[in-house]
Amino acid sequence: MPHISLQEDLPGIRGLFAFRPETSKPLCELAEVLLQAPSSLSQADRELIAMYVSSQNDCYYCQTSHGAIAAQHLGGDEETVAQVKRDFEEARVSDKLKALLAIAGKVQRGGKNVLVGDVARARQHGATDLEIHDTVLIAAAFCMYNRYVDGLATWAPSDPAGYRERAGAVARDGYLGVLLGVTAAESKIVGSPSSGKSEGLVKSSLPKF
Repeated sequence: MPHISLQEDLPGIRGLFAFRPETSKPLCELAEVLLQAPSSLSQADRELIAMYVSSQNDCYYCQTSHGAIAAQHLGGDEETVAQVKRDFEEARVSDKLKALLAIAGKVQRGGKNVLVGDVARARQHGATDLEIHDTVLIAAAFCMYNRYVDGLATWAPSDPAGYRERAGAVARDGYLGVLLGVTAAESKIVGSPSSGKSEGLVKSSLPKF
């Protein structure tokens, strides 16, 4: 049961976005830039980093959500997602991604755990400074997202089908696409408990991750 009063039909971070609309937009914009915007790292690789960090933080909602999105970008390959979660060094992913996942895992445990040798390994396999930067920021950001979701004891659905359905929308439209593609006439207005009045946030446009 959540520690605060949240909308019952919205799981995970979606319920928190409805509760505090003022913070949902910048949090979603950060996810859009890190995971969906054009990059030399594929969307699948970036989602795998987010999923792996979330699994190390034992955040069921985030690891399942982002694992499903990664699988969507991999053409439905859920086995590779499971391999990365279980032991990324043995997974069917590139050596560059393995090196970046090692950095992400160290950031999850504490930023000072990342050593010169970890960065050198990533560079040896072709990682650029921007890719290394974004890996560290994805890992740091998802430690925040995970603790936000679990620190307020949000609920998480157990049926994988729901995560797959939402993952399809995110993979297709991005984290902000759902917000942009909904009209007020088609949507139900959700009030903001933080302000005591409606903030005009549309329920059906809540970010789906």
